[in-house]
Amino acid sequence: MFKRSNLEKQVLQLPQKVIWCKRCVASNQRPRIIFNEEGICSACLNADYKKNEVDWDAREEELIALLDKYRRNDGYWDVIVPSSGGKDSGVVAHQLRYKYNMNPLTVTWAPLSYTNIGWDNLQENIHSGFTNLLCTPNGKLQRKLARLCFEELGDAFHVFVLGQLSYPFRLAVKLDIPLVFYGENGEAEYAGDPGFADKPYKPVSEWVRQFFKGVTFQELIEYGLKNKDYLNENDYCDSDLFFYEPPTIEEMDQAKIYGKYFYSYFHKWTPQENYYYCVEHTGFKPNPERTEGTYSKYASIDDKMDGFHYYMRYIKFGLGRCMEDAAHEIRDGHITRDEGIALMKRYEGEFPKKYFKNFLEYLDISENHFWEVVDSWRLPHLWGKNGSKWELSHPVK
Repeated sequence: MFKRSNLEKQVLQLPQKVIWCKRCVASNQRPRIIFNEEGICSACLNADYKKNEVDWDAREEELIALLDKYRRNDGYWDVIVPSSGGKDSGVVAHQLRYKYNMNPLTVTWAPLSYTNIGWDNLQENIHSGFTNLLCTPNGKLQRKLARLCFEELGDAFHVFVLGQLSYPFRLAVKLDIPLVFYGENGEAEYAGDPGFADKPYKPVSEWVRQFFKGVTFQELIEYGLKNKDYLNENDYCDSDLFFYEPPTIEEMDQAKIYGKYFYSYFHKWTPQENYYYCVEHTGFKPNPERTEGTYSKYASIDDKMDGFHYYMRYIKFGLGRCMEDAAHEIRDGHITRDEGIALMKRYEGEFPKKYFKNFLEYLDISENHFWEVVDSWRLPHLWGKNGSKWELSHPVK
């Protein structure tokens, strides 16, 4: 029987009593979320703040001043945009180039396993007018790290997140491009630490806690070498690990890189509008059918393994893919809370069977081992058995 470690720090800090937001469909099981005395979550409160208090014209002036500070006139790139070819990074890169006359270098950390639509969208994005650097890491090593992350962090996709965050900043230091622009600030858009919800960038000092699940890459590697028979030092050399770790704080300071800048701080962030924008301007195409686990068909569709990231989040926190889509659309005024609940009852927690065989083969595990790992992440205050079937003890209502 599989027994996991406690490397993943977020699950150790969850409240034992489940509370659902009275306005949207998020719960207090999301790491770093905060509820006020009326039972409203920090993401909904931030949505109110953006709607009623933020002067978006002033924010745009703030953006222009920032861009002018970094703008170059020698033809060299003046901003890096991490880009999957998706709707969100597509909006950022396209508007920086064509609305604000910047010269973005788009950089891509390859997914674990491209979908056809994901690859096509990246190519369409490039051909809408961008130079792109695509990094595909050591495949043998990445598969083993994905298995390690699946077993010990409850998320095989986490190894992708490490590179997705670190690779752009390695290039920023190497190429002397200190401005790096991402799309949304998750702490604001999906609820999190309010201390960083209304900030233009996330400082490097907060990355381990908020992006790396409380464990550094070196700690993860060391654990794997000591405890996993499938990972050993012959699998890699130091250069294979380079892009999985961000530059040090000292290296960032020397390069005058302050952190991840968020476009959502300067422009009101609406995922559905981003989708329509990129259909028109970057050739973006959605899936022909809805994505497993939700009702939408245009978000996070470039990686065959992506569905298991959201499925494991559902297992670990009782919050899956449909919740994320519905909660944001409730805040955006596109659907009501009752409609969101109905969508969750229909799609939340749906198993991503389309690429299940690919997932098992990629991690080199059996179906039996898969379910042993999954069940090890079911927390007793969230899950109970009804006969032989697992059920959430406190579903949305």
